Amino acid sequence: MSNSCKGCPSSSTSGGCSSGHDPNSCGEKPANNPDDEKIAKTLGRIKHKIVVLSGKGGVGKSTVAANIAMALAMAGKQVGLLDVDIHGPSIPRLLSLSDSKPHIEADHMEPVPYSSNLWVMSLGFLIPDKETAVIWRGPMKLGLIKQFVRDVSWGDLDYLVTDCPPGTGDEPLAALQTLGPTAQAVIVTTPQGVAVDDVRRSVTFCRQLGNPILGLVENMSGFVCPNCKTTHDIFNSGGGEALAAEMGVRFLGRIPMDPEVVRSGDEGYPFMKVQADTPTGKALQKIVEPILALG
Repeated sequence: MSNSCKGCPSSSTSGGCSSGHDPNSCGEKPANNPDDEKIAKTLGRIKHKIVVLSGKGGVGKSTVAANIAMALAMAGKQVGLLDVDIHGPSIPRLLSLSDSKPHIEADHMEPVPYSSNLWVMSLGFLIPDKETAVIWRGPMKLGLIKQFVRDVSWGDLDYLVTDCPPGTGDEPLAALQTLGPTAQAVIVTTPQGVAVDDVRRSVTFCRQLGNPILGLVENMSGFVCPNCKTTHDIFNSGGGEALAAEMGVRFLGRIPMDPEVVRSGDEGYPFMKVQADTPTGKALQKIVEPILALG
């Protein structure tokens, strides 16, 4: 007999509830899961959850996530940046934090501070070296992502920006399910058709889970020659905007291909921190404006 049927007049010693009741609707309610309660308490201190997704790899999703977080922090917001790309965590390198380690206690972890109002957590802080391959199945990934929400002392945040690996598999699913139905997606694509096809699936993925889509970003949208200032559409242009219109999703804007973005990532500093006034910086700021408008 289910423990939740104890005390129900229709329960029997042979097991179950003879009345046909839902076991959760009679007698004692099952005890709340302490882990779920702790997650709910953590999320209750975070105003907005932003999840950066893409159905396609190589579209610059981590760079977009890192620079969104940086722009929010530069606007004076309290920001957490959570990297749930378990097999290829790149956020530590993008922020020159590869050698950092979180402070770990028996019942909690402290996120790594980037600045006075930007904190970061990634599996990249916990693996012993750059050569170590993480060979995990789904349940272990789910457990780690829940732990990064449950056991990390995020404190009071205006925004938690989560960088997911590409696709619609274990990590994005675990992130959205753990963060809950109010977590909003920012979906990144490039203009080329092969990327747009995969990113279309990310839109339907979010809708099937019931999470709102904040908007779609078209990255690597045209290359501005640093010498002649002529724009060349290496990957075409407008594919992301067309997809947004087709799927009824807000188009947040285009980010041009910029060698300085690549260099900033390789050297480990957020582009928005040092080049916010450039055309690329202004394009990123336009994308951040609707996020800041959330309050």
